[in-house]
Amino acid sequence: MSAAAGADYGDVSLADREGLVSYARRMAADDLAPGTSGNLSVRRGGLMAITPSGMPYERMTPADVCLVRTSDAALISGPRPSTETPMHLALYQASHAGAIVHTHSPFVIALSTVLDELPAVHYAMADLGGPVRVAPYARFGTTQLAAGAAAKLAGRNAVILRNHGALACGPTLDRAYERACTLEWLARVYWYARLAGAPQTLSESALAEVSDAIRSLGYGDTVPPSEAAPPAEAVPPAEAAPPAGAAPPPAAAPPPPGL
Repeated sequence: MSAAAGADYGDVSLADREGLVSYARRMAADDLAPGTSGNLSVRRGGLMAITPSGMPYERMTPADVCLVRTSDAALISGPRPSTETPMHLALYQASHAGAIVHTHSPFVIALSTVLDELPAVHYAMADLGGPVRVAPYARFGTTQLAAGAAAKLAGRNAVILRNHGALACGPTLDRAYERACTLEWLARVYWYARLAGAPQTLSESALAEVSDAIRSLGYGDTVPPSEAAPPAEAVPPAEAAPPAGAAPPPAAAPPPPGL
């Protein structure tokens, strides 16, 4: 990519390319996409970096990642991009996502054939924005599939594709991949719950309460520098110990419940 293109369309770094290859190779082991199925992308300014079409992930290198201009879908560099390039572009246009992971995970696909929406059987669904809708079936690589997925994604961080798979979005590739794993886990939980009976599900208001609690607790945030432990030299010397009988310092508060 030329310097001019980088200035106009964003900067896809080597780390971006390496990240796409790394997560692509994880998909089979994580039961998210068998063989060469599935695809991943990140958006940088006016460029999308996306995995190539039909290439075994174990052979893929950072140099094989394709760069596509988001404004007109023009291929800037790389081999043939994923056949789902139109769907990735449609989702970027319809959202503020920085990365997209498209999976063919088994429980999601199985449920896509019988559900119009995956209900909230666990509060982890809050991270996906609520119950995950199922987009109508359309052949892979078509504008009809892209439009259907974008419409059902509204207000959500994931969408299921009828008789096909799913997409998960996030501000980073890490978060998008994590959400793809969460979606498959939720589909598996729902599957087993249905075998046991009629599962109780969480309401939209219950999920909103979870999201509010996570924000107020700062769950997942790093500790601000001002709250970090002081360096070793700042610890008082041994002779500065408190007098006998002084009350011990209060115990640290337990960590907030995890998602």
